[in-house]
Amino acid sequence: MSQATEASVFIALGSNLQDPLAQMRRALAAIRKLPLRLLGQSSLYQTLAIGPGEQADYLNAVVQVATRLQPLALLTELQQIERQQGRQRTAQRWSARTLDLDILLFEERVCDDPQLTLPHPRMHERAFVLIPLLEIADSIKIPGQGAAKDLLATCHHSGVEKLALNW
Repeated sequence: MSQATEASVFIALGSNLQDPLAQMRRALAAIRKLPLRLLGQSSLYQTLAIGPGEQADYLNAVVQVATRLQPLALLTELQQIERQQGRQRTAQRWSARTLDLDILLFEERVCDDPQLTLPHPRMHERAFVLIPLLEIADSIKIPGQGAAKDLLATCHHSGVEKLALNW
């Protein structure tokens, strides 16, 4: 991709700590301040938490942006937003968090860098990612996995509820 070409990127947002709705709204406002254009945004979804211990339900969503940033530069920006909103990374996977921002797809790039794997390595197994993704990109394909619609059909997706909230 040349510097002048914008890439279409899908980013997942999630929160289950410290007023998740406010976290999601602040995250979206911060994303809008990055060097990118917002192309689409899903509804908010309430999702049962997966992971260790008793956790509150998550709010999840997906946004589509167009950016000239390279993948690692965008990742750095998203991790800065997470830190600004109180995200503390721990060794324990799937723990509760104030904010989680994941690059799902960056065009059709496939990348296995120690810092960033594209497409996101578990997105094709997660209804809480696929449902909002399909809401804004109903014919999207995940490189190496296939059509998101077909992948969703193989996922357990009870516990993912669309919310009638503006964000």
